[in-house]
Amino acid sequence: MRIVACYSMKGGVGKTATAVNIAYWAAKSGIRTLLIDLDPQGASSFYFRVKPSSKSWGKRFFNAYKDLLGQVKASDYDNLDILPAHLNFRKFDVLLSSLKKRKARLKKILSGLSDEYQLIVLDCPPSIGDLSEAVFVAANPIFVPVIPTTLSQRTYAQLLQFFKEKKYPHKKLVPFFSMVQGQKALHKKTMEEMRAQYSNFLDAVIPFSVDVENMGEQRAPVDVFARSRPANRAYVALWKEMVALLNKKVK
Repeated sequence: MRIVACYSMKGGVGKTATAVNIAYWAAKSGIRTLLIDLDPQGASSFYFRVKPSSKSWGKRFFNAYKDLLGQVKASDYDNLDILPAHLNFRKFDVLLSSLKKRKARLKKILSGLSDEYQLIVLDCPPSIGDLSEAVFVAANPIFVPVIPTTLSQRTYAQLLQFFKEKKYPHKKLVPFFSMVQGQKALHKKTMEEMRAQYSNFLDAVIPFSVDVENMGEQRAPVDVFARSRPANRAYVALWKEMVALLNKKVK
């Protein structure tokens, strides 16, 4: 079983849209996939029309994998299940800070799901704390959407510095450009600079697109309602590159 994450310290960069679309393509490829929505806003759960339990169960999240299985919901798609977010997931940093071996706790819990799933996709909230560090330990690779702007360039550099200071393997981080507007000179310039500086950027580029925005209205991955559109082709290209990485042994 592989665990991957869609993560960024910065919000509004297309992280959830990526998690939803790659989980969809993984499942469509025949891979038994579980999308775990760790963001208490619950956007990826919403996109898949899955509602969380009305009961507050988040404090049991890191206790045993059977607690997680009890909250898993089927999606409308073969091979794809969803563990929906709950509002009390916002307390995960506080909860983890009270636990021993908190950085390894998520990886240990998720390992119990290996009989049920081949791939787990973590949709992470835009923050950096105990939950994020648990994700950094559990997931490999960690896909990082980057809007080609000066601020996002700075945020990515900050993330790399954090990995260096905490001695996390920086090879886990796999960036790609997201919400790109090809007509903008700043986007072109920033992409050239970052590709020159960081050799591990994926080739696929996700465009800024009304079709991605419409995922909220359609409540479905882009392929379902805009199959022939550029945004869908971009997610297909991104998924193909991700599969190649998943088939490698990433140290």
